[in-house]
Amino acid sequence: MIEPKRSVLAVTTPSDREVVMTRGFAAPRRLVWEAWTKPDHMPRWMLGPEGWTMPVCEIDLRPGGTHRSVWRHPDGNEMTIRGVYREIVPPERLVYTDSWGESATETIDTLVLTEDEGRTTMTLTMLYPTQEARDAALRTGMEEGMGQSFARLDAYATNLR
Repeated sequence: MIEPKRSVLAVTTPSDREVVMTRGFAAPRRLVWEAWTKPDHMPRWMLGPEGWTMPVCEIDLRPGGTHRSVWRHPDGNEMTIRGVYREIVPPERLVYTDSWGESATETIDTLVLTEDEGRTTMTLTMLYPTQEARDAALRTGMEEGMGQSFARLDAYATNLR
């Protein structure tokens, strides 16, 4: 388990189909949960590398509800992700699917938030259908982009107080 005070993103591959990302945040988990699950908050931090925006963020937070986000780069490139919520236990656990693009591989993502003395530790487990799909995702620069997004989330959630 990562130390909750640690604000560095740790990425591991505990099995041939999983990527696990762990990071500490300076905010209580209810604020991290809110920033992660409300469509007015997510476009302010889940942006990946500099220059991207999220003009579309739709969240229907209920079991069976869907989510869809569209990222746009100034050069005209766009990326879309969509999925379905499977399990919701505020403010500690969220299980959902994610699919990038039209023919993308679907992952099952499990977000777990724990709190210790007002600080939150996030563990995000992404389960891919195959090792090849997992390895391809890791080669996209996902770790760097998510690291930048989570740094923004740390500052953003802290300011939600």
